[in-house]
Amino acid sequence: MRECKRVNGKERRAALVTGASGGIGVAICRALAEDGLRVAALDRSQDALDGLLQQLAGTGHISIVADVSNEAQVKSAFDRAQHALGELAVMVTGAGILMLRPDGSRNLVAETDLAEWQTTQDINATGTFLCCREFANRLPASVSGGRIVTLSSVAAQLGGYRSSASYIASKSAVLGLTKAMARELAPRSVTVNSVAPGLIDAPMLRLSLDPADDDKASAQIPLGRLGTPDDVAAAVRFLVSPGASYITGVTIDVNGGYRMQ
Repeated sequence: MRECKRVNGKERRAALVTGASGGIGVAICRALAEDGLRVAALDRSQDALDGLLQQLAGTGHISIVADVSNEAQVKSAFDRAQHALGELAVMVTGAGILMLRPDGSRNLVAETDLAEWQTTQDINATGTFLCCREFANRLPASVSGGRIVTLSSVAAQLGGYRSSASYIASKSAVLGLTKAMARELAPRSVTVNSVAPGLIDAPMLRLSLDPADDDKASAQIPLGRLGTPDDVAAAVRFLVSPGASYITGVTIDVNGGYRMQ
């Protein structure tokens, strides 16, 4: 196993981020790179990844094209990331899909076909599981301070009206898996937490929200605005930092007060 690389005597941790070329994924990759991490950006489009790498501060970042719902491709992705960057200290599972009708409305449960249900679970829930399992299997015996951050959704907590039942169920599964992994990896000083975005001005939200309706949507949020990808990235940035070493098994809500607990 390779050691973490150092620059000017300081260790540069390596991170694998899935769903890296999406709106939130891009912001997360930028934030981690700004903090000195070397990023393995994973998504399904090489063109999108090429554009992302040009935006990242620092050097040593790589792109990986893979489907997180494919077990063999996940294993291969981790092989490539470790070969290029050494041991992975951080993983962020941001890959996700929301399937809606062409007009942006959702199918009711009674209208949801098995293909929609299965595809959503495969990417959102199984994809997160495969990446978490691979990360855990590759942890070196001497690991200290590893970080996993999963991406769930306020929809999983509220039964979100803008999201389909298949999406809500898949993101609920992510919350449960996060807690299970947090308990399992705690003896190895690895923290596992989730971030649950609310209404974030990113491509996925635009599947169901026309910009003309932004003011109406914002009026339902106590802070009075839609969130930004950078708002989500800030939470991830904190959770992978040394300052979050005593936080595990929690969900940080990034929703402007849309849901309070």
